[in-house]
Amino acid sequence: MARGGLTRLTGKGGGPNCDDDDCPNVYLDEADGSIVVQGQQCAAFRPPDGEVLARIPASVLKEAIHPLGW
Repeated sequence: MARGGLTRLTGKGGGPNCDDDDCPNVYLDEADGSIVVQGQQCAAFRPPDGEVLARIPASVLKEAIHPLGW
């Protein structure tokens, strides 16, 4: 899958949940500044058409905050 225009904010150093690109990650979309999340599919409820639920460890979200300066 192409990741053009996305800046990876997490997973650069590997970790317990990471194996190359097959790990939970948070990306910044350079085109519109939105956040893109890669994680395991979550079935907690059925989201509207065109949306999905992704499950990521809290540690991944905390890691993403630092590059954004939040």
